[in-house]
Amino acid sequence: MSTGTIKKVAGPLVVAEGMRDANMSDVVHVGDRQLIGEIIEIHGGEASIQVYEETAGLAPGAPVVSTGMPMSVELGPGLIGSIYDGIQRPLDDIMQATGSNLLQRGVQVPSLKRNSVWHFVPAVEAGASVSGGDVLGTVQETKIVSHKILVPPQISGVVREIAEGDYKVTDIVAKLETANGSVEELTLMQKWPVRKGRPYKEKLSPRMPLVTGQRVIDTLFPIAKGGVAAVPGPFGSGKTVVQHQLAKWADADIVVYIGCGERGNEMTDVLNEFPELKDPKTGESLMERTVLIANTSDMPVAAREASIYTGITIAEYFRDMGYSVALMADSTSRWAEALREMSGRLEEMPGEEGYPAYLGSRLAQFYERAGRVCTLGSGEAEGALSVIGAVSPAGGDLSEPVTQATLRIVKVFWSLDAQLAYERHFPAINWLSSYSLYLESIGDWFDANVEKDWMKKRTQLMVILSEESELKEMVQLVGEDALSAPDRLKMETARSIREDYLHQNAFHEIDTFTSLPKQYRMMDLILDFHDACGKALEKGAEVTKLVALPVREQIGRYKYVEETKLEEEYGRIKAEINAEVDTVISEKEEF
Repeated sequence: MSTGTIKKVAGPLVVAEGMRDANMSDVVHVGDRQLIGEIIEIHGGEASIQVYEETAGLAPGAPVVSTGMPMSVELGPGLIGSIYDGIQRPLDDIMQATGSNLLQRGVQVPSLKRNSVWHFVPAVEAGASVSGGDVLGTVQETKIVSHKILVPPQISGVVREIAEGDYKVTDIVAKLETANGSVEELTLMQKWPVRKGRPYKEKLSPRMPLVTGQRVIDTLFPIAKGGVAAVPGPFGSGKTVVQHQLAKWADADIVVYIGCGERGNEMTDVLNEFPELKDPKTGESLMERTVLIANTSDMPVAAREASIYTGITIAEYFRDMGYSVALMADSTSRWAEALREMSGRLEEMPGEEGYPAYLGSRLAQFYERAGRVCTLGSGEAEGALSVIGAVSPAGGDLSEPVTQATLRIVKVFWSLDAQLAYERHFPAINWLSSYSLYLESIGDWFDANVEKDWMKKRTQLMVILSEESELKEMVQLVGEDALSAPDRLKMETARSIREDYLHQNAFHEIDTFTSLPKQYRMMDLILDFHDACGKALEKGAEVTKLVALPVREQIGRYKYVEETKLEEEYGRIKAEINAEVDTVISEKEEF
C-alpha cells in the first residue's frame, strides 16, 4: 500500500507526490474524507489522479492512500434492478446512509447489498473438476433472471466442498483445490477490473437479428445480436426515446442502461417508467431484468468517464452466463467530453476539436467488447452483448470527431434527422442516410424465420423511397401534375410507407411495438396496393381515383390492430384492395 500527499488540485485532477510504489490504474483514497480516485498517469514519484467525487476543500499536504487494486466492480446477485452511479455505488443505499437525495462526498457503501440473503442451488457436486466460466450453481435473483454463479475466469480445480443453502454475497459457498494444492474459497460475488474485457473462448459471426419491434430498424436497418450501432442526432431529434424504446422492447434477456452525462429529468423519466413497464415476454416489471447506471450531467465529470466501463463489465458478466444482453449508452459524446476535460487538465497535446489523440482507440476498446461469443467453461454456451451508443454532436454536425470515430467502428448507423423531428415524424431515422452492414449476414434469417420473401419486400420499400427522393426534386421544378401516372403512384406509395409504416408512435399501447409477422403483413399490404394499382393503370384506370380509394385508410390503420386479430384483418383488407381496384377498372371499361 503506497501513501503520498497532495501536491496540486485542478478540478477533478489531483497530483500526489510520494507515490513511487503505486501502480497505474490503482484506486486511491484522497484526503481526510477518503474520496475515491484512480491513478491515470505516473511520473517518477508523482501520480496524476482523477477523482470521482467533488474535490472542493482539498488542499496540498492532504494524504493520498493507494489500495493497490485497479478500479473494479462487484459482480453477483443483487445487480438486477439496482441503480448505480458511474463507479457502481448504489444510489438508494447512499440516500439511506446520508438522508439526502444529493450525492454526498466520501460515502463508502458496498456495491452489492451485504445483508441480502440468496438461496444457492449447486449445479456440481463435491469431487467435480471445474474451470473458469463453469457454473457452480444458481440463485433465482428475480422472477425472470436465474443468476448463474460462475467460477472466476482465472481459477480451475476440484470442488472439495459445496452445499445448498441461504447465503449472503460474502459467504463462502464452495472450496476448490487447485493444481498446486492450494484452496480457493469462492463466494456468490466476484470482482473484475472495469477496463479489462472479460475473456471468452471464441467470438462468433453475427447470424441473428436483435428484434426491437421498431419497424424502421427491424425492416430497413437491423442490428445483429452481438452487434454495435450508433444513434447520432442533434438536440431534440429523439435519441433518448429511441434508446428507451430499444431498452423496453429489444429481444434481450438483460438490459444495461447507462445514462452518461444526460439531463437529470431524462434519467428521472427512465427511473419512473421502467418499474411500471411490463416485460412483453413475461408480464413482469421491466426492472426485473434491468441494471441502471445513472451518471447525470451534474455529477462529477470523472465518474462519467468510468461509467461506460462499469456498465459494459456488468453486461459482459451476464453475457458469460449465456444470456443475450443489450447495453444502451446515452450518450458517448458526454463521455468523450469528460475524456477531453481530463486530457486538458493533464496538459496533453490536444487532437481535433480539443479531444485527445487517443479518442478513436478508446472508443474502439469500448465497442469491441460487444459480440456474440462462445463462453468459457466446459459447456457449449453462447452469449451475446449488443451495444447501442447514442452520439450527441454539437449543432447536429455529423462530421465532428466523436461521430466520425464512432462510425469507423460500428456497423449500424441510425441517422436521426432534425427535419424529420420538426415534421413530427418519429422515430426520426433518415432512411436515405442510415445503413446496416449486417443485412448480408442476417438477411437469410428473416427469409427463413419470418417469410421467404422478407428481404425482397424490404428491397422494394427501399427502391420506392429512393425513387421518391429523385421525383421530389422534379416536382419542385415542374410540379406534381407534370408527373406520369406511374410516378404519381410511386409518390403516393412512398407517402404510405413513410406515414403508415416508418412513422411509429412510441406512446401508443399497440403501435409502440410491432412483431415481425405484423411488420411483414404491413409491408405486404402497402406493396400489394401498389402492385394492384400499377396493373390498373396499365388497363387505363385513372391514378387520381386509385390513390383516393378508401382502403388506403384501412391499410394505414392496420398498425393499430392487435396481434390476436392480425390474420383476420389482413385477409379482409387484401380482399378490399382487390375489390376497390377492380371497381375503378370496371368504371373505366364501362365509360
